[in-house]
Amino acid sequence: MMDGLGGIDEIGGGLPLKADINVTSLVDVAFVMLIIFMITAPIMQGGVDIDLPKAAARPLAANEGMVVTVDRAGKIYLDDTQVSYDEFRVTFAALVQRTNTSSVFLRADRTVPFGTVVRVMAVLRNAGVKTSVVAEEEDVVR
Repeated sequence: MMDGLGGIDEIGGGLPLKADINVTSLVDVAFVMLIIFMITAPIMQGGVDIDLPKAAARPLAANEGMVVTVDRAGKIYLDDTQVSYDEFRVTFAALVQRTNTSSVFLRADRTVPFGTVVRVMAVLRNAGVKTSVVAEEEDVVR
């Protein structure tokens, strides 16, 4: 045998090899990620912050559709992207045709002037989409 060149007897120092994976650190990382997702998930669902008007309305069905929002400052959002009224007026009909959208949900803050909401609704009507106005359910005492 060749002495001093790392023969078979010297490789493991005589200890048997263990092929198990230590999963303790993997479980720790998984729990930390779970906690992070549990904390951040409700924050990520916010969208545009508005105060919807209350009405005695039944809940809307969860259809696929585009969401147009008018916030309390009168800014217009397509889903979560802010656009000016002129951009909205010029591009909305083309966007509807390109995405093949048939319905739009209109969310407007309760403090927005009625004229602003009517202007947005006119653009929606001219695009030929079915518009559903979103409101919070009113607390009815019986």
